[in-house]
Amino acid sequence: MYVVSIPNRNSPPAILLRESYREEGKVRNRTLANISDWSPARIEMLRRTLRGELPPQAPGEILPARLEDAFDIVRSRPHGHVAAVLSALRQTGLDRLLSVQATRARQICIALIAARIIDPCSKLATAQALDPETCGHTLGELLDLGSVDEDDLYEAMDWLLLQQVRIEDGLAKRHLADGRLVLYDVSSTYFEGHTCPLGKHGHSRDGKKDKLQIVFGLLTSSDGCPVSVEVFEGNVGDPKTLASQVQKLRERFGLKRVVLVGDRGMITDARIREDLSGEEGIAWITALRAPAIANLVEEKAIQPSLFDTRDLAEITSPSYPKQRLVVCKNPFLAAERARKRQELLAATEKDLRKIVEAVARPKRRLRGKDKIGVRVGKVLGRFKVGKHFKLDIGEETFTFQLDEESVSQEAVLDGIYVVRTMVPSTELDSIAVVRAYKGLAAAERAFRSLKTIELNIRPIHHRKADRVRAHVFLCMLSYYVEWHMRRSLATLLFDDDDKAAGDALRSSIVAPAQRSPKALRKAERKRTDDDMPVQSFVSLLRNLATIVKNRIQPKACADTDAAFDIITRPTTHQRQALQLLKVKL
Repeated sequence: MYVVSIPNRNSPPAILLRESYREEGKVRNRTLANISDWSPARIEMLRRTLRGELPPQAPGEILPARLEDAFDIVRSRPHGHVAAVLSALRQTGLDRLLSVQATRARQICIALIAARIIDPCSKLATAQALDPETCGHTLGELLDLGSVDEDDLYEAMDWLLLQQVRIEDGLAKRHLADGRLVLYDVSSTYFEGHTCPLGKHGHSRDGKKDKLQIVFGLLTSSDGCPVSVEVFEGNVGDPKTLASQVQKLRERFGLKRVVLVGDRGMITDARIREDLSGEEGIAWITALRAPAIANLVEEKAIQPSLFDTRDLAEITSPSYPKQRLVVCKNPFLAAERARKRQELLAATEKDLRKIVEAVARPKRRLRGKDKIGVRVGKVLGRFKVGKHFKLDIGEETFTFQLDEESVSQEAVLDGIYVVRTMVPSTELDSIAVVRAYKGLAAAERAFRSLKTIELNIRPIHHRKADRVRAHVFLCMLSYYVEWHMRRSLATLLFDDDDKAAGDALRSSIVAPAQRSPKALRKAERKRTDDDMPVQSFVSLLRNLATIVKNRIQPKACADTDAAFDIITRPTTHQRQALQLLKVKL
């Protein structure tokens, strides 16, 4: 390290603390701190200390024998991951979308969005990580938040909720356009507590049937970029959320023509009839449920000969007037469904035999229709294949038989799915329609990020309805930043950064998606083609967190104003990640 004076035209020279290091055989320099505001005496003292010319010994004072003994590391704060997330957030323009003015509420909201990516935790723990006295990283320092407590965070969340409509309108203007596809999907998450008016008992996707929950619907662009989120009570069915999204697309986002893509449980016949048929300019793409497909097979609209030469065919049916039906058969999906069905049937038979033995055993026999029925119901409810069994329950007897005809009828549908739409073929051909429906996987990936370890939206501890809405919106904005970061970092992640090459390997749009050769090499070697380590998004952030900002205090100067910060030098791998994110430490 050394001190250098840089001429500054008509202004006083800039006094910088720098270090030299060697990289790829070349000597490079970087600035560690700007100490221009130090007094000349203090600068000279630091310069002499760095040269090893320690100050005169005071009576009773023992001078350090080594240069490193002349400094104390007062505090270390993880910094690299904070700088990466904040830089990505600002590059998306999300900070300006929140508010042009750098108000305290905006800065705290930026901190909440970034903290959800850096370290998702409760609002109390987040406040402690931001406060200078208990900080767990440099986020609060970089945003100049000063002292922070949980009440400050709640006030900022209340402010953010008032901005949601304006922010979502801005995101829609960026990522949605007339005539483009819009993906819509719904998920749910659960509460810890019983007092929030939004919390209701309903279908739990998290396996928490005893917990209150909320439902939330997410609108994304065709490539999965989140645009809008809406929270509903926990007992609202998926189709019931559709009407508000149609209204949002037409009235708030001002889209005159859009193709809405939703799954088969979302865009039902009732929703098409009540919410979509009268909306001019709103087209849709969805799929049929299994009973509807079975009806098409029964009326001979779907026949095995359709798939003699292709795995995709377009048909019509009087049951679906003015609609296009694209029938697909995926042999890989057929084999998987057959395998899974056989496993479930075998598991069900095994448990039903135990009940037969319990009814026939000589001692402590299972008796009574009601008791036997309860045991049988638990087995059928666990494996969900009860329709394939013929049961005979008596007061002291129980027998069962596999219904081979029922199994055969279901097996005919293995691997077959039907995508339906009213978009004319002049706008989207059959392949494009299937590709659009498969694009819902992007929305499903968003829910995985929102609900699992990356953003950890669950469980929800808030008690007020508006706080719950603000919490979900914050998580969506965090995913918006993460989505952009993943695209920038794709070459260093296990993500496929050459999807076009993978698509070229597919025999058809119906066939399973293929990972590109580049992605397969990354997965096998755990290293990139230029020999850099490959990591998950979470582990890469954890790696960047080892870039630390250290507060250094010269021992020869007791004045705390003489302290300065030094950021640890990034490794080659970290430096590449920061370059991909366009981050300057």
